[in-house]
Amino acid sequence: MLYHAFDMQKSWLAGASALATAGAQVMQHPANPLGYFSGSPLFASALEVFAHAAAPRGKPAFDLYETIVAGERVRVSEVIEARKPFGQLKHFKKMGSKDAPKLLIVAPMSGHYATLLRGTVERMLPAHDVWITDWRDARNVPLEAGKFDLDDYIDYLISWLEHIGPGAHVLAVCQPSVPSLAAAALMAAEGHKCRPKTLTMMGGPIDTRKAPTAVNQHATTRPYAWFQENVIATVPAWYPGAGRRVYPGFLQLAGFMAMNLGNHMMSHWEMFKHLVDGDGESADKTKEFYDEYRSVCDMTAEFYLQTVDIVFQRHLLPKGAMLHRGKSVDVAAIKDIAILAIEGERDDISGIGQTKAALTLAKSLPAARKKYLMAKGVGHYGIFNGRKWRDEIAPVVEDWIRFHAA
Repeated sequence: MLYHAFDMQKSWLAGASALATAGAQVMQHPANPLGYFSGSPLFASALEVFAHAAAPRGKPAFDLYETIVAGERVRVSEVIEARKPFGQLKHFKKMGSKDAPKLLIVAPMSGHYATLLRGTVERMLPAHDVWITDWRDARNVPLEAGKFDLDDYIDYLISWLEHIGPGAHVLAVCQPSVPSLAAAALMAAEGHKCRPKTLTMMGGPIDTRKAPTAVNQHATTRPYAWFQENVIATVPAWYPGAGRRVYPGFLQLAGFMAMNLGNHMMSHWEMFKHLVDGDGESADKTKEFYDEYRSVCDMTAEFYLQTVDIVFQRHLLPKGAMLHRGKSVDVAAIKDIAILAIEGERDDISGIGQTKAALTLAKSLPAARKKYLMAKGVGHYGIFNGRKWRDEIAPVVEDWIRFHAA
């Protein structure tokens, strides 16, 4: 019933959004005499804000068509290099990438699409041969494709690193820090030739016992059974994944919005004022952010519940008790994969120390192959997007990769 109720509301809001858009256009049309009354800009702007907030959203596009390499503008093309039921390996091909370090960006499977990292990809494109994990919306994966859990996630990463080949570097943003570190440990233990040269983790929940946030507390103050009974829904019959049990993306979005409701309300109030003042450029920036932020996708129930259990409730990776298909995940097996841990001073999703814990767990790794960066004044989103990411954080990542590329 949860999914059915959401779809009914979405359908109603889609119609209301269309009507509000039409109303705003009518009020702003030069031929409409009512548009010249003093209150008309206020009314039209209010309609436009509501229309944007209520509009339905699908999977966004990366829209990265060119970049600058050695001072020259070159074309970028997106190529799907490998496909699996729950995700695909996307390659941003360009001229001049033959000798560039191969970089696999592992996007979060946490309710948003990989395009949430558009700014991350864009910043790393000039100096790197960039690949990204493009996860699929679970509600669109037919039941016959089988399950997808944390073990499968790790298998996908290892398989895609094998596809890219030896010498790759990995950049994991938030949630995938755990499976990426686990994959690196398993590959290191086997002496796998395609193990990454470097692993950079940004705002990841390696050890959520460190400085627990509201997200961590939400996962630990309720028993495992509560999540099974209250946040898991069945995909309705009109989707390709009909019958699949999922953690709906709209629930994840609602949780994140509620955490900072005041900030989101202020953002929309500022957008309203920009529209009233005729500052469409500033309003568009807010719209672009929320177009991406509100584009959400579902996770399989088994992956979500396993993550709650292993990462947030039992902390198996930092305790040395995590298993992958019956095999121990020992971070101490990492001896030559350089690790960079990055945290944001104002991160309200992954607290300070949670990602840094990886450096302590990698006991066999020489100190010269470990590095920690605390990004001053940066929240969770700002670690991988925005000005501070571009100007302060990305250069550190680039230098780390360049230093260990040989």
